[in-house]
Amino acid sequence: MGAGMALNLLKSGFPLVVNDVRRGAANALLEAGAKWMDTPKDLAKAADVIFTCLPTFDAIREVALGKEGILEGIAPHSAYFDFSTSTPEIAKALHASFGVKGVQMLDAPISGGAVGAKRGRLSVWVGGDKATFARYLHVLKAMADKPVYVGPAGAGIVTKLVNNCAAQAVQAAIAEVFVLGIKAGVEPIPLWEALRQGAAGRRRTFDGLIDEILPGIFDPPKSTLRIVHKDLISATDLARALNVPTRIVSLALADVQEAMLRGWADRDSRSVTLLPQERAGVTIKEDVEAIEAVLERDPVAPSDGKRG
Repeated sequence: MGAGMALNLLKSGFPLVVNDVRRGAANALLEAGAKWMDTPKDLAKAADVIFTCLPTFDAIREVALGKEGILEGIAPHSAYFDFSTSTPEIAKALHASFGVKGVQMLDAPISGGAVGAKRGRLSVWVGGDKATFARYLHVLKAMADKPVYVGPAGAGIVTKLVNNCAAQAVQAAIAEVFVLGIKAGVEPIPLWEALRQGAAGRRRTFDGLIDEILPGIFDPPKSTLRIVHKDLISATDLARALNVPTRIVSLALADVQEAMLRGWADRDSRSVTLLPQERAGVTIKEDVEAIEAVLERDPVAPSDGKRG
């Protein structure tokens, strides 16, 4: 997702310096006019505002706080936005560490997927200093059509975790009840088309079936189960610390954990929906043309799926 966002910065005319653990990952950006920096520290010295998008907690800490990290090179009164999905504790710790140096650090997790990143159709939920958010809002809008300030340090991460919990719980419920309908004798396409016209379906609740689940196509992965597992663990840990029961989310997490134990960590996140199919002895693999025919009769809402 970071590559798509960075390309949109370049397209908007912003000069850009970049770094990645794999230089090859930045080739398209370098060809488009970005300048390579050997370390996050070097990058921080050359930039007025810094954005990171990283896959793991260890990577976030190393890039931000390591001996060749951003904190070692960033100038006072600069700003640092982290687009990664971490935890409220990590976000608050980074905010404090950078604050000592007079730098505003903002947690700014993103939602919208890789396709959304390329199109500039992303939500960015920002926690931290509101004035800094306003100062760089025009830069955020070059990458995302929906940047929103949600509160103090850590608030962006909380918002992202709530979003991911809701998405995973809804997906798990839909996968299970859809299998029930098929097992009871209704063909997948007529069932899906009918559900799209119900009270929930008119809100496009069932359109999450379109790209992967109905056609049974899960490769190449758009986002991995490993990432979903990380985020659900973070969310349920937060809930436990606050004494908030999360029974439904915990059931969704149990399926994700089962899939992880099967070695599916690097499969598409929606491959977890294969579990209820397997338990019921059902296989869903519908013809793409049949799916398209339904969508011609009742088009999909604008989105960044394959048919959005």
